[in-house]
Amino acid sequence: MVKMVSHRELIALIVQQLNKFNPENQSMEDFLNESAMMLQTLNVTEEKFVLDTLEGCTEYKSILDVVVNAFYAQDGRYCPISERSLYLVICYLATFQLEEIGLQHFSRIVKSLDTAKMQKFLRFFFNDLYLNTWIKDEWSHFYDSVYVKENWIDPLLRWQPKVKQLIEKLTDKLSNCTTTVKTSRVTQPKEFNLTVPKPRAIPLPPPAPLPVLAKRQPVPPSIYKPPKERKQLEEIKTKNIQKAKNIHDRMESKPAFKAQKIQSKIDNIPIKLNTAAILREGALYQRKWEEELKRIENLQQGAGDPSEFLEWQKQMRGKDLEEQLAEIECRRLQGKLSHEEAVLARQNVIQENKKKADLFREKKAELMHLYAEKRLQEQKEMKELVEQVTEGHKNVKQAKAKMQEYKQQIVQQVCKKSEELLRQALEEEEEKNRKRYELIQQIRAIESIPNIRHKFVDLTETGGHGLFGEMSIVELRERLALLKEAQKAAEEEKRDQIIHEKQAKEQLLLDKLDQISQFRAELGRAAALKQEEKKKSQSGERPMKDERILNLQKKIAEKTMERKKQEGLLKIIPQKTRIVSNKDSFQWNHWKELEESRERQFRILQHGFMDREAAQKRELIAAARSGAKACVLRSDLK
Repeated sequence: MVKMVSHRELIALIVQQLNKFNPENQSMEDFLNESAMMLQTLNVTEEKFVLDTLEGCTEYKSILDVVVNAFYAQDGRYCPISERSLYLVICYLATFQLEEIGLQHFSRIVKSLDTAKMQKFLRFFFNDLYLNTWIKDEWSHFYDSVYVKENWIDPLLRWQPKVKQLIEKLTDKLSNCTTTVKTSRVTQPKEFNLTVPKPRAIPLPPPAPLPVLAKRQPVPPSIYKPPKERKQLEEIKTKNIQKAKNIHDRMESKPAFKAQKIQSKIDNIPIKLNTAAILREGALYQRKWEEELKRIENLQQGAGDPSEFLEWQKQMRGKDLEEQLAEIECRRLQGKLSHEEAVLARQNVIQENKKKADLFREKKAELMHLYAEKRLQEQKEMKELVEQVTEGHKNVKQAKAKMQEYKQQIVQQVCKKSEELLRQALEEEEEKNRKRYELIQQIRAIESIPNIRHKFVDLTETGGHGLFGEMSIVELRERLALLKEAQKAAEEEKRDQIIHEKQAKEQLLLDKLDQISQFRAELGRAAALKQEEKKKSQSGERPMKDERILNLQKKIAEKTMERKKQEGLLKIIPQKTRIVSNKDSFQWNHWKELEESRERQFRILQHGFMDREAAQKRELIAAARSGAKACVLRSDLK
């Protein structure tokens, strides 16, 4: 006799069968056949539901384990492991059977089970963040990512709003269960309801709320405050300036005779020249001596004195210096002019942005009005769609019966094919094992044969390979001994040659040191005479004027006046004016530093020629001082 079974009992039966299944000792077909034998007391629909669920849970066990293992690791840490099969069944129904059985049937199954467990698992599984991230990635390891997204993830996301309503009902049920207090039941009479209940109408979807713009976050107060690093840098800068002034004052307050003592100490420091430095300096002085000889020969042959050319060259360099300084001043003023123009352009951009903001507000109001009209139209279309869906539900039962028959035929065909394939696989495996056993027997027979491994060697005999120049090991050892003796003789000869070359090189260095000391002494005397002549011919600085500089200064004054008028017309918020003033002060300091650097470059370029001559003079004095040290080194080498 066939009896009706509740949803809770069906799920318990499925969980019981899943716990019995062992894939290592039992095939899938045998498991389904045994389950079908045990389910004969159920009707056709219930039996088909149980068998389809068992088959799906075993077939897709790998991807279902991903979700259930993650649930036990996160939200289900305190759930018993014995209920693992229950969560596998619920996950399978939600993923693969929700479209077929419908949300109403699925909600009945869920409500028939433990409310707390189902609410916790469904809330974890239907989390849109989990579905779109790690669940999708883990399932893509077993199946194609496009197939996973289109057939499994997208349907779950489509059912998510309705399943969330079911989760909220379960949550309310849990809260009501915790707050209610058990009271004694009293039997109350009820009237017989003999009228046929009307089918429930599908409720209209609630109207979607209008979009609300997010509130603008306030500007943090740290923007209006200057950074701490700038204050620290200014403090460090002032300390460094004060230190430099103190050092300068101490150096100026020292008397002249102390500086002479320090200079005498520096003169007594010995300078050690290496081989490369001696050869380099000797080649330099040799080249200068040859050039001087060539100049004297040219003068004897009637060549002119280059003093007039040098004077003309000095005048032209002075003119070039003045032009360069004027060009630097023009660049500085042009930079200042471009800064003023940039400030004016920024003020114009602020006005244009205000106009654009007004236009944007007007467009926004128009778009909100159009959006409201569009929402009303969509609500009307949804009502019409609900009416069409109610009419389409009437023909669903016939389609379900046909689909069940078609699936039963497919299952029978698959079972037959799987039995044939299993039989072929067993025959092939037996054939492979037989061949492997024969091969092992042959290898063992070959290994059992004894092998003679002893061989006697005569060092005076050749290998007998039939090659040209073949020799025995004794002959090879004699030839290697002769080669070692020849190599030692070559090394002794090379060592003697290196000693002779080293002595010749030392003699050459001594000669070069004598030559360098003579040249340094002569160059020192010539530099001292040239310095005395240069002191007499020094002149003061000349002022610099240029029409371009005057024109740029006038333009800058006009732009600053225009900028101040423009700032008077604009009405800016006090906080923003404070920001602008901070920026202006920072930019003013920047331009002030640039002006100071340009002035320093101007002074350096004015005294450029004097600095070059002073540097040359210092080099010559150092060369003259090192001449005596070279003589001392030469005596040490001897």
